[in-house]
Amino acid sequence: QVQLVESGGGLVQAGGSLRLSCAASGRSTSSYTMGWFRQAPGKEREFVAVTNWSGRSTNIADSVKGRFTISRDDAKKIVYLQMNSLKPEDTAVYYCAAARGTNYYTRANEYAYWGQGTQVTVSS
Repeated sequence: QVQLVESGGGLVQAGGSLRLSCAASGRSTSSYTMGWFRQAPGKEREFVAVTNWSGRSTNIADSVKGRFTISRDDAKKIVYLQMNSLKPEDTAVYYCAAARGTNYYTRANEYAYWGQGTQVTVSS
């Protein structure tokens, strides 16, 4: 079992930055692929970023590439999503997720564990 708790969301003006954190607890969390997804009202959950177990390889969605980065600190069991140059269309609830394995999972149904989500609102 893995438990995930996100934090760091909030209200920010367009062009601003936020850093989301996902604290993981449970056994062998360092062996999990960790991802970030987001869901805006009335829309499906969307892949944002993923990092494999070593943290040396990442995959970022085209919609946020160049603005968002994902990283992990396995010693602290925390995964970060650094979000820069935020746009109003980035407004959503952001979720952290964990999946066993080392692949770059980009589909929500590939992840077994989810956090409760943190709201990010970008004003224009």
